[in-house]
Amino acid sequence: MADTATGQNKVELMSQVKQQIALANAQEMLSKMTEKCFKKCIQKPGKALDNSEQRCISQCMDRYMDAWNLVSRTYGNRLQREHYKGTVEMAD
Repeated sequence: MADTATGQNKVELMSQVKQQIALANAQEMLSKMTEKCFKKCIQKPGKALDNSEQRCISQCMDRYMDAWNLVSRTYGNRLQREHYKGTVEMAD
């Protein structure tokens, strides 16, 4: 029974760690996106954004998030392939 409790604790801990990593990644993406898009789109900061700045920010954010998602999916797929490859090699 102690082994089951320990196993359950490990699963819960891993879940919490994964959630914290996901949150940290989202915060990093938002920070980088804000920094890069601001530098690219806002030439003269003022009290409000004009239409061209709003459009630029929107397009910049869309492109940044698309790129981030592509990299994340590609990295996740690579990890899965390597995990599968390692599992198959261990079975041989």
